[in-house]
Amino acid sequence: MGTRETRGSDRIVAAFVAARAAGRLTLVPYVVAGYPDVDGSHAAALALIDAGADVLEVGLPYSDPVADGVTLQRASAAALRGGQTLDRSIELVERIAAARPHVPLIAMGYANQLLGADDGMTLLARLGRAGASGVIVADLTPDEGGPLEASARAAGLALVYLVAPTSTPGRRASIAERTGGFLYCVSMAGITGARRSLPASAARLVRGMLPASPLPVAVGFGVSRPVHLRALAKAGAHGAVVASALVDSLGPDGRDLGALDALMRSLRAAC
Repeated sequence: MGTRETRGSDRIVAAFVAARAAGRLTLVPYVVAGYPDVDGSHAAALALIDAGADVLEVGLPYSDPVADGVTLQRASAAALRGGQTLDRSIELVERIAAARPHVPLIAMGYANQLLGADDGMTLLARLGRAGASGVIVADLTPDEGGPLEASARAAGLALVYLVAPTSTPGRRASIAERTGGFLYCVSMAGITGARRSLPASAARLVRGMLPASPLPVAVGFGVSRPVHLRALAKAGAHGAVVASALVDSLGPDGRDLGALDALMRSLRAAC
């Protein structure tokens, strides 16, 4: 059944439609909740929005982030050492939503964080009340996603699924039918992390998914440079998710908002 017909999905799609009407890609940057601390991540989130984010992804720190590369693992571990909890991450989502209500927020986490004893019903309801529009569960497949989809629908949230270059054509089409908000295309087989170049498989995946997806198509994993965004736009993608490069730009202490702003503005200009 999926989560396309939720208010959260509608908000996310509207952001993609607005960017497309302006003749550009939708830019989805990423911030790690609680890195370098709660106030620092709040400041980084607002800086990203003010520099041109169309949608903001908020990473929920987790002890075993299997889809994340070195950068996001390091930031997540630092946040947890600093006392960041799931409750505090939801409170951060609420602060960001209150400060910048015009930008849809998507929480990104893992199944063991979000499912709980009630298939995520309580947690997703809290995220919805906090102002989130969607959720990405990096290690959840549609085969196992039915219960969480039901919880997301009840909370009015989009459950965004990922599709990989290794997925078969039939599986890609079924994932496209089930996702909410947008279809998240993984640019390569592997984990997150800034790359010098994107593999040709990214453009092929986009071109293959465009006719199959009823929702916008965005690409993440490895997307880190303006040239990547131009290549994705040429391939027909509707949006791009940028994570590790932005977290790296904050510097070793996670507090260089000037560098974050500069990179974000260069990415937005390339859209």
